[in-house]
Amino acid sequence: MKRTFADLHLRVNTKDTATAQRVISKASLLGYKLVAVPFTPQTRDEEIADFKKICADAKIDFATRVDVAPKTRGQLMHLLRKLRRKFEVVCVVCENKEVARQAAKDRRVDLLSFPLLDSRDRFFDWAEAELACSSLTALEVEVKPLLVLEGSVRVRLLATLRREVSIAREYRVPVVVSSGVGTELLLRKPREVAALISLLGLDETSALDAVSDNPSGIVVRNREKLSRGFVAPGIRLVKEGKDC
Repeated sequence: MKRTFADLHLRVNTKDTATAQRVISKASLLGYKLVAVPFTPQTRDEEIADFKKICADAKIDFATRVDVAPKTRGQLMHLLRKLRRKFEVVCVVCENKEVARQAAKDRRVDLLSFPLLDSRDRFFDWAEAELACSSLTALEVEVKPLLVLEGSVRVRLLATLRREVSIAREYRVPVVVSSGVGTELLLRKPREVAALISLLGLDETSALDAVSDNPSGIVVRNREKLSRGFVAPGIRLVKEGKDC
């Protein structure tokens, strides 16, 4: 079956539509069928509509994504209540253990992101994976650091990512691989990305799933939840009224 390759994190400046248009068009040419650009909680609907048009012109599907970086559990809960019904993908940037643990067990969270390079400041461990495995929350791995870092820093990051991916697989936590890039020069074809992340211990099928089925599955699932007739998983409202 043909795969739907997706990149859920094109890190473009949402104010720079000219650059965004070039990056999105290049992603389409490389074979991606679905992309997402991270917005902030303050993003206006008009800005989102502009990106939807850019993607429509490039003949590529566009998913709305928001990245939040709360400092406390309370901030996270407030943001999720406010934003979950507005965006198709919700990513939590985990900069402390309290937020990481809460995000992992909350079904309203789609992606866990650990941006800090130092392994001592990353919180994806056995406890985190055990919470995430029951909530359908996925671990996001970005390709950009593997492309731009050099020497011992990249070696240490590879070791950290191999450990985290191994933990995720043991606990059946989905792994989503995104580019995290904002320029055309750093974009790679989906199968090239899959080949690169095989360095993290993923077999060929799992690596391809990480750039296709896993990210696209999140968007499909959430679009169903956000649709008007959704009641619960597997239950939809077909018709309502006195003659039902």
